[in-house]
Amino acid sequence: MSKLFTSFKLRDVIFKNRIAVSPMSQYRAVDGHANDWHMVHLGRFALGGAGLVYAEATAVEKDGRRTHGDLGLWNDAQIDALKPIAEFISKEGSIPGIQLSHAGRKASEKRPWHGETPVDQEDSTERGEDPWRACAPSAIPYADGWPEPDELTEEDIQRIVQSFGEAAERAHKAGFKMIEVYAAHGFLVHQFLSPISNRRTDRWGGSAENRTRFAVEVAKSIRAHWPEDYPLAFRLSATDWLEGGLEAEDTVRTAIALSKAGVDLIDCSTGGIGGKERPRRMKIEEGFQTPFAEKVRKEADIATMAVGFLWNPQACEDILREGKADMIALARELLDDPNWPLRSAETLGDDTSFEMWPIESGWWLMKRDRLLQKLGLRSD
Repeated sequence: MSKLFTSFKLRDVIFKNRIAVSPMSQYRAVDGHANDWHMVHLGRFALGGAGLVYAEATAVEKDGRRTHGDLGLWNDAQIDALKPIAEFISKEGSIPGIQLSHAGRKASEKRPWHGETPVDQEDSTERGEDPWRACAPSAIPYADGWPEPDELTEEDIQRIVQSFGEAAERAHKAGFKMIEVYAAHGFLVHQFLSPISNRRTDRWGGSAENRTRFAVEVAKSIRAHWPEDYPLAFRLSATDWLEGGLEAEDTVRTAIALSKAGVDLIDCSTGGIGGKERPRRMKIEEGFQTPFAEKVRKEADIATMAVGFLWNPQACEDILREGKADMIALARELLDDPNWPLRSAETLGDDTSFEMWPIESGWWLMKRDRLLQKLGLRSD
């Protein structure tokens, strides 16, 4: 059996393989509520054989949404629409996970295909979607042309920390078994971590310890509302790719602090903090972020997930075999082929007769192949 298709355990949750479906925002929610789109979008990945299926970035407060189309868990009314999704994923043998988020200064943004810029009059006129005020650790806009966010007060910070915990409790009621906190790509937790976006001089800013405090408090809040036997992950931007920003060594220290607060896995991405400076040139190639997962895993002694430009089953297998990460996350590759896990099992020699497929489809595919071989139209 390849490493990719061995089981993996975090706390009391066992993943049938090491393949995770990365959270992929669909921007199809209405007032934060999931719908049939989300059921079909996420359900096909469970049918495709992934061990972990994450629901997309889900806002813990209404004003913490990135766009009008974001999922939410800021009130109990949003639980019921998520329940059948988590239930279906579980019944098909995958673990249902959810990513909790707060966009901070990236809130009130257009959907990507509408420009990925702040919501404006066009959105109000054409889509009936009005802008709202964004907030941040410091009153620094995300980028040129973005409005200045409101600087969070002590009371605001405590409220948001509590909101993460309450959203985690709702996620449990909805049937999810793993939570990932979106602490990367310029979202609020990342904004606190990075010295580029956090210029505070109180206990929430300044030193590395102070800038990490918000992430740690969010982890503690979730742990207080989340079952002890269910795992908690954080997605971190391991480097800001910017002068004066976060570097890999900072992320190792953050991972150690989060581990002490009850976090079980670090999903290692990079970049996205925003600002006026151009990021350092980085070589984009297959698995280019994997070295960060390896470094955090070894130096922080915590499980990690490799993500970003991964599509080759053998390359993913090698990452796991060489101890560079514990799980592999894919997104766009799975949009292209939701059956990537099942096809990878065939490629790696773990399943040559469709036994891993749901029997409703695997039986027919096996029968087709036998017929093709009998007719001499396929040799293997």
